[in-house]
Amino acid sequence: MTTASRPSLLPPAAPRVPKGKPRPPVRRTAHPWRRRLADQAHAYAFLLGGLLCFALFSWYPAIRAVVIAFQEYTPGSGGEWAGTANFTRVLHDPEFAAAWRNTLAFTALALLVGFAVPFLLALVLNELRHAKAFFRVVVYLPVMIPPVVSALLWKWFYDPGAGLANEALRFAHLPTSTWSNGADTALISLVIVATWANMGGTVLVYLAALQGIPGELYEAAELDGAGLLQRIRHVTVPQTRFVILMLMLLQIIATMQVFTEPFVITGGGPENATVTVLYLIYKYAFLYNDFGGACALSVMLLLLLGAFSAVYLRLTRSGEDDA
Repeated sequence: MTTASRPSLLPPAAPRVPKGKPRPPVRRTAHPWRRRLADQAHAYAFLLGGLLCFALFSWYPAIRAVVIAFQEYTPGSGGEWAGTANFTRVLHDPEFAAAWRNTLAFTALALLVGFAVPFLLALVLNELRHAKAFFRVVVYLPVMIPPVVSALLWKWFYDPGAGLANEALRFAHLPTSTWSNGADTALISLVIVATWANMGGTVLVYLAALQGIPGELYEAAELDGAGLLQRIRHVTVPQTRFVILMLMLLQIIATMQVFTEPFVITGGGPENATVTVLYLIYKYAFLYNDFGGACALSVMLLLLLGAFSAVYLRLTRSGEDDA
């Protein structure tokens, strides 16, 4: 008859290590933050290249421009502190008011024309059943054309004499226009160019957002008797609201910095009708050799866009919270 062994109250003895063999090393647990840092070392190494590029080509020029805005700066010889003299000189420039007026008018027209057209094109492409890929390439094709080449093509298109625009109007027995050569029509002509050249990417973003809307929502709306416009209003727009708001913000920021079209097509004319803020910055820096004034005007534009973006994001965020 075997007797059950009583449990020992002493701690278990360490395993015996044969003579001649080293004891296994004791593994120490690393500190949690050191372990996390080691796990993310590769990620930080990959981020380092991007951070250096941003620091060298974005952050440093921006900071340098703010410094030069308060200096009497000459390339190659440095600059002397001038306080707010550059800002005062720029504010008293007769072209200053015209540049801001043209820029704001261009932005407003671009929102009316360039914001609605891509959304409507995306709706049409989303409803197509055949040749979807072909029409997407056709819509995106202008984005792949270099901006200067695109502007030169439209400059020939707008030519009052042999331009294709007036030739088409003559063929249809309609009155011709001065297009980019007229003070009254130059700005809207540039808006058409900018809309045509940049709407391809916007259309694809809208199209991706539309394809992410569940089909059950449209089916339920159809069962309730909703028509096409009602489905767009009550289903499409609410479901793509975030994309619409973000693209609106990005478009406003981009159109406030329009430069290529007035520089290539109109040269700021006629009668300063297409002088924009960015074009005036170019004139200060490379025509007047006044880098202090150019940087002062750049700082004004930066502050305006920064303030607008902050207010816009605050309003949209509060609207989403209320919803």
